Amino acid sequence: MTIKATKFTPEVLLSAPRRSAAVPNSTGTLALFTVSQYSFDSHSRSYAIKVLDIKSRLSTQLFDDPAYTEPTWVSDTEFVFLKNGESTTSLLVADAAKPGSDPYEITSFNGSVSNIKAKDIGNGTVAFACTAPTTASGELLNEADEKTPRSTGKVYTGLFVRHWDSYVSEYKQGLFYGALKKEGGKFKLQDPGLVNALAGTRLECPVPPFGDANDYDIGKEGLVFVSKDPELNPALWTKTDLYYVPLKTFTESKPPFPQVVKTGELQGYTGVPVFSHSGNKVAFKRMRNKQYESDKWRLLLVPDVKDLSNVQEFYKTADGEGGWDLRPEGIVWSNDDEELYVTAEKEARQILFKLPSSPLKAKELPQPLTEDGAVGDFHNLSKDDHRLFFTSTSLIDNSSYSIIDPQSKEQGLISSSSKEGKSFGLAKRQVDELWFKGAGDYPVHALVMKPSDFDPEKKYPLAFLVHGGPQGAWGHSWSTRWNPAIFAEQGYVAVMPNPTGSTGYGQAFTDAIAQDWGGRPYDDLVECFDFLADHIDYIDTTNAVALGASYGGYMMNWIQGHPLGREFKALVCHDGIFSTMSNWSTEELFFPVHEFGGSLWENRDGYARWDPAAFVAEWATPQLVVHSELDYRLPVSEGLAAFNALQTRGVESRILIFPDENHWVLKPENSLHWHKEVLGWINKYTGLDTTGLSGDTENLRIN
Repeated sequence: MTIKATKFTPEVLLSAPRRSAAVPNSTGTLALFTVSQYSFDSHSRSYAIKVLDIKSRLSTQLFDDPAYTEPTWVSDTEFVFLKNGESTTSLLVADAAKPGSDPYEITSFNGSVSNIKAKDIGNGTVAFACTAPTTASGELLNEADEKTPRSTGKVYTGLFVRHWDSYVSEYKQGLFYGALKKEGGKFKLQDPGLVNALAGTRLECPVPPFGDANDYDIGKEGLVFVSKDPELNPALWTKTDLYYVPLKTFTESKPPFPQVVKTGELQGYTGVPVFSHSGNKVAFKRMRNKQYESDKWRLLLVPDVKDLSNVQEFYKTADGEGGWDLRPEGIVWSNDDEELYVTAEKEARQILFKLPSSPLKAKELPQPLTEDGAVGDFHNLSKDDHRLFFTSTSLIDNSSYSIIDPQSKEQGLISSSSKEGKSFGLAKRQVDELWFKGAGDYPVHALVMKPSDFDPEKKYPLAFLVHGGPQGAWGHSWSTRWNPAIFAEQGYVAVMPNPTGSTGYGQAFTDAIAQDWGGRPYDDLVECFDFLADHIDYIDTTNAVALGASYGGYMMNWIQGHPLGREFKALVCHDGIFSTMSNWSTEELFFPVHEFGGSLWENRDGYARWDPAAFVAEWATPQLVVHSELDYRLPVSEGLAAFNALQTRGVESRILIFPDENHWVLKPENSLHWHKEVLGWINKYTGLDTTGLSGDTENLRIN
């Protein structure tokens, strides 16, 4: 029987179980995953490692110790995982086929280890790799062993000073390898233990701030990994390169110096290197522009790692634009290495595609295998089965595990955490989409989320949601931060337009926002609002609110000073830019350089042209401002400046500040507070129920 929430509220969203992607074993019989869940009753989080029996579709809890993380297969039933201590990390082994049995320890590392990978390379050897902070000499760093300075002052002579949500330290991430073999029936780490492949190189993997285990791979021929170019200023350039470290046994005490893989005119970000099953080929992706974080990914192949001079590009064209106008994300090789499977965003879906594994054979564009939702991690089901096992989400389902046959496209659901939305009281009928004419001669796409009790004969207030990025998009995917269903279940019809600058509609459409932040994108939003007013009878555009975060927050400040702002009864600006003239307080400086056509002193007019602060004299719509003090991408001064302006002008306004959050509000109690403030604010102005939500501004709690 499905237990159904009486109403999909913020509490339901935030306390729902959160499953990781599931990874099948080599025989396709079991899949490992983790699940965490926050309780607002106990104000604590539970955590478990579980195993899914793929045939019976039943899962079993193996461990519930929150110190146990990153379960990773090392045999058909055995897996390694980490036990995180205060300053050390243990590597443990357990058997998924023996629930309730105790794990045993392989070794303990004198530092904080993460991003583990393991791969059987033959001869009874399992290659093991991980990343960890290192000392200046390349050894594992144990911060407990470091002297604590008496002063808190930080001195810098280069960039970065701070990145994302923390000040940059002198310590870099190292990429370590080792070999596991069974002795007396138990895995043991072979001598010389863990070896840092990056010691003495100035290289770092994973790439901060969001790099993870996808930044490297291990195979029978060694390691491949991604690292920033150490010769370039990391704040001004996006350039990351692929490197190869040849290894035979993974017990080499002195690894060869990493060899860079050169890719000609492609000089931007590099990502997701993946060894073929044979171990001699590597597929990866790379961007062309080295100062543009949202350039198009190109799919590349190294046919033989022993010849790094031969790098081949899929769908290469003479003009350098590439013949496939989508952006490949994840990459998996077929069991026989004859095909590649990749995910790519297309029109608000994250689709799984297949193509030949050689650019010489890839004459036709990749063939789509899925149609809806957002495919995340995916894997070969087993070493002897050509089918794929994948994890996905949708606008109504927070986690699904499925199997698909890439030949027939036959797809079967194995497990849905929310029973395909039923546990939340959500259904596919609530999700819709529309296309409208943009500001120019091009179509623009928008997603629509309706209340679960939607009646087409009624009119509903509008929640107009503007996405961030700006090179991003609303998609058929789940979110615990900006979930359209939360607004729909309050009684709104939520409309999520993907205007100029959005991804998934061709690279030219994405690129067109550069140096035009308040131009075409704003005009597209105006066209969307007008389309809703003229053609969608069930939406009451006279009772509308608009909300946005990051670039969406910038757009809230921009429309405040322009005619569209007067169409809304209230606005919500989360982490938005108040003044583009102060955008050089950010950390990744390549972003404003690209978006505004150069540095502030080279193209001051390019910054001034799209400055929301220049139009503050027109601000009049009630606005909630949300900002966080650990947001170093858009410092908290931007939110304070917007609130100062609103208050000085006498515009109804309210500010919510989180001292302990970054660009995203992630802590459950803070997120609940965020939801209550946001919903309370917009419901107040649209006349919807505010019971249990934050009250009027005079009731603002100060603490």
